[in-house]
Amino acid sequence: MDMDQMRHGIQRERRIASVETPDVRQLPWRMANGAKEFHLIAEPVKQDLMPGKVLNLWGYNGSAPGPTIQVNQGDRVRIIVDNHLPEPTSMHWHGFEIPVEMDGAPGSSQDPIPPGGRFIYEFTLHQAGTFFYHSHMAMQEMMGMIGTFIMHPQKPYDPLVDKDFAIILQEFAVLPNNPIPNSMNMEFNWLTFNGKVGPATTPLIVRVNDRVRLRFINLGMDHHPIHLHGHTFVVTGTEGGRQPKTTWGPKNTVLVGVAEASDVEFVANNPGDWMIHCHLPHHMMNQMSSVMGPMTRGSSGIPAGFGMEEGMGILREGHATSDDKGPSLGRGMGVGSTRDKAFGNGALRAQEAPPSTGNMAGMERATLPGMQHEGMQMAAPEATKGANLVPGFPQDAFMEGPMMAMDKEVEKPENYGLRPGWSGFMQGMMTFLRVLPSDMYEKIMALREQQNSKPQAMPGMDHENHS
Repeated sequence: MDMDQMRHGIQRERRIASVETPDVRQLPWRMANGAKEFHLIAEPVKQDLMPGKVLNLWGYNGSAPGPTIQVNQGDRVRIIVDNHLPEPTSMHWHGFEIPVEMDGAPGSSQDPIPPGGRFIYEFTLHQAGTFFYHSHMAMQEMMGMIGTFIMHPQKPYDPLVDKDFAIILQEFAVLPNNPIPNSMNMEFNWLTFNGKVGPATTPLIVRVNDRVRLRFINLGMDHHPIHLHGHTFVVTGTEGGRQPKTTWGPKNTVLVGVAEASDVEFVANNPGDWMIHCHLPHHMMNQMSSVMGPMTRGSSGIPAGFGMEEGMGILREGHATSDDKGPSLGRGMGVGSTRDKAFGNGALRAQEAPPSTGNMAGMERATLPGMQHEGMQMAAPEATKGANLVPGFPQDAFMEGPMMAMDKEVEKPENYGLRPGWSGFMQGMMTFLRVLPSDMYEKIMALREQQNSKPQAMPGMDHENHS
């Protein structure tokens, strides 16, 4: 398709801002027989969550989530869906009021699209708001198959916004050294904004005093309380469309439920680099799979059963709530139920701790300053002398902080001017809203344009943080 003329931008004649989806491409279209025609390919994809972490997911047109579709209220659209998956699939248009034969519910409104097959969806849109498309095969949803679908109103919303962003919330359960998520799991350790995890998420860039709309879309197993630092917003819309102004009220955290969308709006009048993140503590981290530090400070490591009986939860000695059995009783059988090796993210016992080295104060030698690990600048965490004697230590000493920083590995124009070491504290379902003065805003826009024209060149990125 020749789509060069179909680039997305500001709809100047209607004063409606085009929606930006950081880290996710826009899906181009062409006019064909009176309809805006889009082409989506359901296929396996390799999604780069962050440097060094690539997952095998399922998505659309090479990414998970799939590309963003933007249309206008009243448009007739045609979406050609090709299935390049190894099994049948179906496409559901979430919240659309369209003929039932276009709804995409397999078995009730259509036959599933077989591997190698195609289905053409066509309908006229009378709604406006934040919507999305996704596979209607449940486990395929958990493999990443979703995309944003924006319907712009015929008449601009009041008040107008200067910047409009959409963020899809997803989650995956991934064991260490395994690139394939377990879609049946109920606990998740990789939480994403638009297919990226902090610090690889791209910040939202706005000018001071811009009016901003943020659209959050959730398709997973968990609800997400999304919190914005430094500003108070109002919820102006949901997955059902625009809400009456009489329902708007001040908030700084919005609970985005499963299968829901929430639009929030505010005036970005507080300069700074402000966090946007899910406020569930476990969702502010990456690759949490087990609490190793506190559990490895016992006498001889954590038993995972010793044998089939304990692995099945049958005790031969001791009691189920003892310090060493509680965390692992009944979690494995047979050969997998052997005693875990006694290792962790700190010294195993206070008496075994190495001598203090600067601010090491009883930390393991593996955290010596300057150590490199998978692209992170490993600095020593700060902890008091005798920290291993404190019940519960460590919590965040080894989870976030300067030792986890990877500023260079995630360098991009939108990160220009952030405080050195910022990336050590941006993990999981997190990004920035950067409210910038005009000169810094223009600088970042120029760097972005330069990168788009010459992807390999990123000059001038060494810069002190702005104030």
